[in-house]
Amino acid sequence: MPERERALQSLQSTPRDVGPTADDLLALVARGDEAAFERLYDVMAGSVFGLIRRVVRDQAQSEEVFQEVMLEVWRTATRFDPDRGSANTWILTLTHRRAVDRVRSAQAATHREDRAARLDPARPFDEVSEQVDGRLEQRQVRRCLSFLTELQRESVLLAYYQGYSYPEVSSLLGVPLGTVKTRMRDGLIRLRDCMGVTG
Repeated sequence: MPERERALQSLQSTPRDVGPTADDLLALVARGDEAAFERLYDVMAGSVFGLIRRVVRDQAQSEEVFQEVMLEVWRTATRFDPDRGSANTWILTLTHRRAVDRVRSAQAATHREDRAARLDPARPFDEVSEQVDGRLEQRQVRRCLSFLTELQRESVLLAYYQGYSYPEVSSLLGVPLGTVKTRMRDGLIRLRDCMGVTG
């Protein structure tokens, strides 16, 4: 293959102290040359990791992104077009994109968590179940109230549902205070028994 031979010749003709360029190495990596990839890895590691670290800032995430970038270089080396720029620029562009993607992903996750935390934290875990229980209890209270005498029912409703004091209930109903207290006590006992409340 003439391209591979040219790349090998260029590597052989490169002075030992200079070494092959990233472009030369990437051309070989595009053909599956693992040794060339190891050398490219060594050549680019410092600048790739440095760029990631500046964008991502977090050490552990920077290391993950670095591995992702180098794997992407290995897998997509055939896409490199030397007419559009140097291998160094191509690799650093991949690096920057991947690092920015990681930062955006982390920010999106943080925003989702913040929004979830801002949703009413005081809400019960199973709001639907609680609403159903509340409605059933209301029906049961209404049913049990129907078993009370009219004076007991009026006294309980005024005192417990409208917030009137015993003297106010007595005045509103035109009944002596002692009678109101007795009727309310009897009514509450009947309510308790009807609803199955113990203790």
